[in-house]
Amino acid sequence: MSIGSQSYADDPRNASVLVHVNGRLVPRAEAMVSVFDAGFVLGDGVWEGFRLIRGRVAFMERHLDRLFSGARAIDLHIGRSREELAAALYETILANSMIDGVHIRLMVTRGLKKTPNQDPRMTVGPATLVIVAEWKEPSPALFERGLHLASVPIRCTPADMFDMRLNSHSRLNLIIALNHAIKAGADEALMLDPNGFVSSCNATNFFMVKKGRISTSKGLYCFNGITREHVIDLARANNLPLDERDFTLSEVADADEAFVTGTFGGVTPATRFDAHPIGTGRPGPVTEALSTFYKRLRDAQGAK
Repeated sequence: MSIGSQSYADDPRNASVLVHVNGRLVPRAEAMVSVFDAGFVLGDGVWEGFRLIRGRVAFMERHLDRLFSGARAIDLHIGRSREELAAALYETILANSMIDGVHIRLMVTRGLKKTPNQDPRMTVGPATLVIVAEWKEPSPALFERGLHLASVPIRCTPADMFDMRLNSHSRLNLIIALNHAIKAGADEALMLDPNGFVSSCNATNFFMVKKGRISTSKGLYCFNGITREHVIDLARANNLPLDERDFTLSEVADADEAFVTGTFGGVTPATRFDAHPIGTGRPGPVTEALSTFYKRLRDAQGAK
C-alpha cells in the first residue's frame, strides 16, 4: 500500500476544528476564500508548516524567517508583523484546546483580485491569511517499513526558473513528479537537479548513507528545509561524517540506508528505491540515531 511522507493517522477531533481565516475563527465547513483570491486563481502565495510540541510551536522563529523571506522574494506584502502572526498561531491553537501532536499550516496569498489574471497589480485587497491546525501525527507505517522512492523524469529547477527554496503555493511540478512515483507503485518521487544529480524528493529532502558516511545535496535545488538544517547540524555535532555534495542515482541504489526530512515527519527512513531495497530494506542505524537526536531537539522546544 502506498503511504507517502505526508500520511497520517486519522483523528476524529479534526472534524470540528476552528480555522483562522483573515482574523476570524470559523468552523471547518465555513473556512472559505473567494474564487477571485490569488491563491485560488494562480497559486500565488507562500506557506509554512509548524509542529505544536507540549504547548509551544517548535522552531517558530526560524519558520517565520522563512515565511517572510519567501514573501519578500515574490513581492508579497503579508500585512501582519511577526508578532501578529505568532499571536494568530496561538489564538488558533488555544481556540481548539490543542497542546501536543498538532500540525499547523499557515498560508498567505496575495489576496483578492479584480479579475482572474496573473498581473499582481490587479490585486484589490490585503493579503489573505489562513491557519489550519489539526491533530496530526505521522503514520506509524512510515517508520516501520520506510518509504518506497521512485526515480522520475521531472527535475528540480534552478532559482532563475522556479526556486525550489520558496515555500510557494505553486506545486504543480512536484505533484506531477509524485504522480509518476505513484504510477510506479512508489510512495514519493526522488528528483534530480538540472545537472543530473540527486536533489530532493517531491515533498521532503533526501539523505543517503554509505559505510557510515551521510550524503545530501549541495542545497542549490532542493527545499530550504529547516529540519534538513537541523539534521546536518546534529550529524556534525555527534561526529557523524556528512557531505553536502553531488551524487547520482547509481550511488543511491548502492547505499546502505537512506532517509528523508521534513517538518511533519522529522526523520523518516526510505527503504526501497525503484524495484530494489536500500541496504537491508529496513531502517538503518544512522537513520535511527539521527531520528532520536532530532526528536530530542524538537521535543525540547515544548513548554517546560
